Amino acid sequence: MASDAFFLFAVSMVLSALCGTLVSGARSFSIDYKNNCFLKDGKPFHYISGSIHYSRIPQYYWKDRLMKMYMTGLNAIQVYVPWNFHETVQGVHDFTGDRDLEHFLNLANQTGLLVILRPGPYICAEWEMGGLPAWLLQKPNIILRSADTDYLDAVSNWFAILLPKLKPWLYINGGNIITVQVENEYGSYFACDYNYMRHLRTLFRLFLGEDVVLFTTDGNTDKEMTCGTLDGLYATVDFGTDTNITVAFNRQRRFEPQGPLVNSEFYTGWLDHWGDQHAIVSAQKVSRVLEEMLTMGASVNMYMFEGGTNFGYWNGADHDTRFRSVVTSYDYDAPLTEAGDPTEKLYAVRDVIKQFRDIPSGPMPPATPKFAYGFVKLQRVGNISSLLDTISPFGPVQSKYPLTFEEMKQYYGYMLYRTTLPQDLSEPTPLISPLNGVHDRAYVSVNGDFQGMLQRDTSLVMSVTGRRGDTLDILVENMGRVNFGSKINDYKGLVSNLILGKDILTDWKIYPLDIDGAISRGWPHSASQKAVTSSQREPSVGPTIYMGVLEPNGLAWDTFLKLNEWTKGQVWINGVNLGRYWPAWGPQQTLYVPGPLLSTSLPNNITVLELERAPEHLRVLFMDRPQLNVTAGKS
Repeated sequence: MASDAFFLFAVSMVLSALCGTLVSGARSFSIDYKNNCFLKDGKPFHYISGSIHYSRIPQYYWKDRLMKMYMTGLNAIQVYVPWNFHETVQGVHDFTGDRDLEHFLNLANQTGLLVILRPGPYICAEWEMGGLPAWLLQKPNIILRSADTDYLDAVSNWFAILLPKLKPWLYINGGNIITVQVENEYGSYFACDYNYMRHLRTLFRLFLGEDVVLFTTDGNTDKEMTCGTLDGLYATVDFGTDTNITVAFNRQRRFEPQGPLVNSEFYTGWLDHWGDQHAIVSAQKVSRVLEEMLTMGASVNMYMFEGGTNFGYWNGADHDTRFRSVVTSYDYDAPLTEAGDPTEKLYAVRDVIKQFRDIPSGPMPPATPKFAYGFVKLQRVGNISSLLDTISPFGPVQSKYPLTFEEMKQYYGYMLYRTTLPQDLSEPTPLISPLNGVHDRAYVSVNGDFQGMLQRDTSLVMSVTGRRGDTLDILVENMGRVNFGSKINDYKGLVSNLILGKDILTDWKIYPLDIDGAISRGWPHSASQKAVTSSQREPSVGPTIYMGVLEPNGLAWDTFLKLNEWTKGQVWINGVNLGRYWPAWGPQQTLYVPGPLLSTSLPNNITVLELERAPEHLRVLFMDRPQLNVTAGKS
């Protein structure tokens, strides 16, 4: 009997495996060139998709955002995979928590959403270094996004980790990934290296198989389409509401005479830089152009559908005529707000989609609840120069000349450079960055007294006074690496010498600052630290740490932190880095605080690094709505 039972069990397992093979084999996704459309399981298919970045949204809210996209009528989402988010340190890979890509794909699958995957290796996305890890820059002459051997080796090693994780999620294998992008907008990059693109095509085919649909996306110009496309990769275009649709799709047709019309990035809004006006694109424009494209039978992905937030140090930057850092909010004026709330634009988009496909019945999930927790008074902990034992526990590296962040293997955040004044400076003496070598902003103190700033591209000279032998501290902030164009090899720190008067400054002590690590371990709120907080009468200028507590009230709802009359800096709540604030430049005035970060029963620890000048009131305000559109003027 036992052997019979085992035989029946074995037969059932074989039949089950065969059934699984048959079911899997019945799933297909391909391009029908004759009828100019995609084919899903043998039937004509068009996608109406929206971009969402799991790296910009807390895992707790992934399901909420995906459900809202599904209820709008989307049948797909588009997702980037930021390499540096998963391999911040070379050889160390993290796919847990907010980085759990497979969990995100599974949630999308459960929700009924197909996936258009964009795994890079370069993604742009207004993300730090376009998703490329900064440790690549340890090779000083590396040519990124090219057939450079060092770069290709790193890419191949990364894809050997990433792509096998993704293969089971391909639609043809029973998952929900229908198409996979190779690189990203490569035609806009100077290299135009077809050998590089061929290498990527080989890697994708090796790890994902011959049947998956691979595609490229490029801007709506002949040059971009020429350099960004390759045989075997389906060429698509991207454009926004101010483009002539017929002209754009005619350009795609020159590179893909047959097959589906595809706008892989239809811009529903735009990004913001510090000091610029908040970008707005009207709901009427978006819905009108969307309707025109869908009427033509095109497949469309809306970029963004929800942008989310550049938490921590993940914002990117642009460098066309000058360096411009991307703000912390990636709201993008998208149909779902930074906090995932439905907007007028979302309902306008849904009304368009209704004309072309049946949308799910039932109500749209509501906005998450918000709460105005009110004012919290902070107290001064101390200036950065006085806290080095805590925030730079391994001490300085000594070097005759400055070392970059990359040479120090500290890729993000802040680093302090210390030397001494070589002579008496009784009169204000120019401190000069002659080769524009401050990347990106330097805060200068003498014996702990703040004296001013140097800033990349815009402020290359300031004046210093002091006596021979006085301690000169230069705190350098990495404000995000360039994410687009030819200048993505964006080294940080003091990347060239500084000159004081007629002297080249030498003999540096360089302190890598692990402020995030110290805060995640409970500093400065631990009981032992509270006893050493400084007098409130000390000047509140220069890089200084402040702390406070938001007392629990039984709620853990979303909120928005406003730092009125504070100047520029970074905020942590309960050890989580919310990102940068800079109300003095705007347009963003509030930082999004996801409710899941807050405790309903324990004190919520707030830590602020103010880099320039704190207000006398030392208060911060928790509001129930964002302020993203106030350009206060540069200071």
